[in-house]
Amino acid sequence: MIRAWISRSADQAQAELVELDETEFAGQDVLLKLHYSCLNYKDALALTHTAPIARKYPMVHGIDAVGEVIESNSSQWPVGTVCQVNDWGLGETHWGGLAERASVPAQWISPIPEGRSARWAAALGTAGYTAALCVMALQDHPVKPGDGPVLVTGVSGGVGTVACLLLQHLGYEVVGLTGSIDATGEPVSESAAKHFERLQLGSTHLIHRESMSRAGKPLQKEQFAAVVDSVGSHTLVNACAQTRYGGVVAACGLAQGMDFQGSVAPFILRGITLRGINCVYRTHAERDRAWGMLAQALGEYDLDFMIKEVRLAQALDSARLVLANQLQGRVVVNCA
Repeated sequence: MIRAWISRSADQAQAELVELDETEFAGQDVLLKLHYSCLNYKDALALTHTAPIARKYPMVHGIDAVGEVIESNSSQWPVGTVCQVNDWGLGETHWGGLAERASVPAQWISPIPEGRSARWAAALGTAGYTAALCVMALQDHPVKPGDGPVLVTGVSGGVGTVACLLLQHLGYEVVGLTGSIDATGEPVSESAAKHFERLQLGSTHLIHRESMSRAGKPLQKEQFAAVVDSVGSHTLVNACAQTRYGGVVAACGLAQGMDFQGSVAPFILRGITLRGINCVYRTHAERDRAWGMLAQALGEYDLDFMIKEVRLAQALDSARLVLANQLQGRVVVNCA
């Protein structure tokens, strides 16, 4: 029997951990024995039924899967290969990675960068891959390291943490927006202090999220050459209003909300660009570029400070902590 976090209908209060027959994990090119998954914000919403992430039922949750090929109809992915799947509808329209097995089409699979482990790949997962896509958008705009500071919102979370690390590796000045500091700019906990210390973000490079979480003026003081935003709503609107002439805002999340009650002023008066970052159906060339950037910037053990590893059975409890903003960094789920 195979353990999996599943929702059988939208009417359930939350997902449940059940045992399923192995024959239910069949029908695709490749069968993976999963080593790891992870908890993205999207996964936390799905497990707790806080938002309608699953588009059909029954659905096994988890938008990331990292594991070993144990059955294969593909010459590209022979038995014994350790590989990963990020997005492609996992956990939404196709059974996902919060389980002990995953059956997936061969064309969805990506290699793990040479010299990096399955745990490293899971620690990054969709959050890290999305952060890399955001940084790629800034590079392609282009915004160069000497052009001015880059605001990264949600810098306590997975996307924000990895975006910060990537940008710093590339030589950008980073300013982080977070709820994990007090009114004086000091971290609210020891874990938050260690997190920001590792990110090399002192009080002069941290802004409390409250300052941008409410409706503001259509045009505000120009502060940032670019923005990586995983929050949405008023925060995204204010970020656009504070972006310098000709800058770019890469938007990839909705932790505060899906709404965008903004003005055209920053776009027509300052010529800024709002770039939407969708991570689900990217080409393999884009995925390879993103994972190459991650491997170049982040060594095998560079992520240990941001990892909290939990067992598969602990996924739901951990999801609640993610939604309550009580975890910094990344939750890696050991599926073994």
